[in-house]
Amino acid sequence: MMRLGITGGIGAGKSTATRLLTELGVAVVDTDDLARTVVQPGSVGLAGVVSAFGSGILLANGELDRAALARRIFANEAERHLLESVLHPLIHQLWNDWLRHAFEAGRSVGAVVIPLLFEKGYSGEFDQVVAVGCTSRTQRNRLRSRGWIDPEIDARIKAQWSTDRKMSAADRVVWNEGCEETHREQWRRILAGLG
Repeated sequence: MMRLGITGGIGAGKSTATRLLTELGVAVVDTDDLARTVVQPGSVGLAGVVSAFGSGILLANGELDRAALARRIFANEAERHLLESVLHPLIHQLWNDWLRHAFEAGRSVGAVVIPLLFEKGYSGEFDQVVAVGCTSRTQRNRLRSRGWIDPEIDARIKAQWSTDRKMSAADRVVWNEGCEETHREQWRRILAGLG
């Protein structure tokens, strides 16, 4: 099975890539979804987050207040690294398990979407890494359309490698500035060239 790592900056189009790859028949898992899984009420991950940050990061129903935690960690690099040290090993285990199951199910390609793939040193765990990129202007416009303000955008972008750096380190690049069909065609060509 070809293990495909997909990365890119926030707002670059990784979620669209996930949907398009799924439509093209590729087994895909997004670590953002796994990150939500590992902090469900009663989970080891949530207990670890509460231990690190206190019960003030919980909503009244016992769920993680993701927005409050995000504001806190993106304003404090040490706290962001602390959160990553609690959750990333759990998420890493989940996507490794997922890849093993995809292999056992006979899938020809298993793709894992990891925003911090390079930053966390995971590139060696994949046969190919694809970076999804777009211009800084497009990235900011997409994030503003989500209701984010510039200081929030700046903090998120600062916490990741630049688009140029990710694209330079990747084996292949998908440039997500055009229409969705152009995005899809780039994935078709990449998939045709695998193996």
